[in-house]
Amino acid sequence: MPPPSLTAHARDPAAPTPRRRKESAKVHPVVAEANGAERKMGAGKWRRPEWCSAAGAAGVLRRHPAPALFGCGLLLFMAVEYTIPMVPPAAPPLDLGFLATAGMHAAVAARPWLNSLLAALNTVFVAIQAAYILWAILAEGRPRAAVAALMMFTCRGLLGCATQLPLPEEFLGSGMDFPVGNVSFFLFFSGHVAGAVIAAADMRREGRLALARLYDALNVMQGVRLLACRGHYTIDLAVGVGAGMLFDTLAGRYFDGKNFDSNAAERHCRSCQCHKALLSQ
Repeated sequence: MPPPSLTAHARDPAAPTPRRRKESAKVHPVVAEANGAERKMGAGKWRRPEWCSAAGAAGVLRRHPAPALFGCGLLLFMAVEYTIPMVPPAAPPLDLGFLATAGMHAAVAARPWLNSLLAALNTVFVAIQAAYILWAILAEGRPRAAVAALMMFTCRGLLGCATQLPLPEEFLGSGMDFPVGNVSFFLFFSGHVAGAVIAAADMRREGRLALARLYDALNVMQGVRLLACRGHYTIDLAVGVGAGMLFDTLAGRYFDGKNFDSNAAERHCRSCQCHKALLSQ
């Protein structure tokens, strides 16, 4: 026999039947609005972006001044690129940094002892930043700055071998400069500047803000001295700043890729004493 419930349902045709669950869920109002906008766009109706109006452009300038400034720079240098005269092949390179330091260059060229003194002070600054990076890995167990410096100098050597720029005719060398005696000299890019940027970045991470600001100031003075002595072009110094920041970031990502954050990697290096084992070999 069939169950009573089925017989009762069959006997009462007016009994309500269960409703099927809707297969499609409700659409979120925001999604529905976006779909509606897409349908309008597909129908040929185009709405002018908000930033196309004067009020919208003013709002963009107020909220995003840096991208707006770079956009103006793009338009400016697009025009400059097609109108600026190029330097002839037989002419010396045009460097605005050289022009800005022409007076200092003449003063240093007339006093060889001053050139040697500035070179010696610059070499001391390079030695101090190298000592700081070594102290960070050997004494404090923080390898990030050392790895960044290794990456930076390797890349600098490769670029220096790949494209050797001509040494400026007014270059003022000194036996007190680094490398001592100018045994090897790569113009692109400035390892002096990049190394100081890496050291200053490490100081900031450790909260040594006053020391980092001092290094930044000495780095600026170092850049002026290199321009005045024609030891680097302006572009070498600018790329040196970017290279220091880039390789410091890449060194941090390297340790992140090893499933360590920077602090964990430094604690690991400090606990395993891998640098001391390396030096003992």
